[in-house]
Amino acid sequence: MKDQENLAWEEIRTEHIVQDEWIDFRRSAYRFPDGSVFEPFYSYSRRDYVVIVACDTEGKYLCVRQFRQGIKRVTTEFPAGGIERKDGREYGADGLSAEDALAAAKRELLEETGYTSDEWRHLLTVPSNATIADNYAHLFRAKNCRKVSGQSLDETEFLHVQRHSAQEIEELIAQGEFPQAVHIAAWLLARRT
Repeated sequence: MKDQENLAWEEIRTEHIVQDEWIDFRRSAYRFPDGSVFEPFYSYSRRDYVVIVACDTEGKYLCVRQFRQGIKRVTTEFPAGGIERKDGREYGADGLSAEDALAAAKRELLEETGYTSDEWRHLLTVPSNATIADNYAHLFRAKNCRKVSGQSLDETEFLHVQRHSAQEIEELIAQGEFPQAVHIAAWLLARRT
């Protein structure tokens, strides 16, 4: 049945506007199923990342507060971060050069919060923004987290750890103070399981 749908677009031309170790930002032309051509469509490649819904031994959820340049404000969200690549690039879909997603989740939780867990569950792997990006978010839940160290932040990370009850997170979401869509999806999935 899907073969009969004929909905796929054919990419007929691509220009790499910016292509460095951080991002591959492209302008493309596509042929639609009816044969017409339209351009420009813009898309980009960035590295895959992890989001961790983590609660401590007291049932409080570990969150971080940090500035997000896209919306130019400080937000509350779950610990998260990029899956590291051995080739030093910030993107690529080969799968061979990338760190394992669970290992990345464990590393990011420890680096950003100083907490660790022995109880992990993969919730979902989902496209980050299927309309314009080709990277994926790997969503995890970690239970009974315990503090084992201080933070070990990257040079571009400036964040504070906060602990919130489930009700407080629900309120933050309702008030627009927890604005990361993929993090909200992770929250909803974690609450179901």
